[in-house]
Amino acid sequence: MDMRTPLGKVRGLGSAKVGTEHFWVQRMSAVAMVPLAIFFIIFLIRYAGAPYAEVIGALSNPIVAVLFGMMVIAGLVHMRIGMQEIILDYVHSEGLKFLSLMLNTFFAMLIGGLCLFAVLKIAFVG
Repeated sequence: MDMRTPLGKVRGLGSAKVGTEHFWVQRMSAVAMVPLAIFFIIFLIRYAGAPYAEVIGALSNPIVAVLFGMMVIAGLVHMRIGMQEIILDYVHSEGLKFLSLMLNTFFAMLIGGLCLFAVLKIAFVG
């Protein structure tokens, strides 16, 4: 027996009225992180113990800089949504929940801005 209204069936939204967007974004960011993390690990292994100038030269490569930027963005999106789900599940006070969600978003934006600034600075200034 289905308790949803016809409009609810068409929209595909549950009681939270947000559908499955977070579920899919979380899964897609996880899938995106797999090749990016493999690239990052290979990069770390390749340049472990290398001279500073050689590492900066490698990070100045546009392809490497773009891949690092994509990894930062995908990782932060994945982290923000994961923490959001934990907050929504385990924080029961509405005021604290709102504050936690706001701080979670601001934290992700701050770390993202700092990481992307570092990647861009190395890529363009080298």
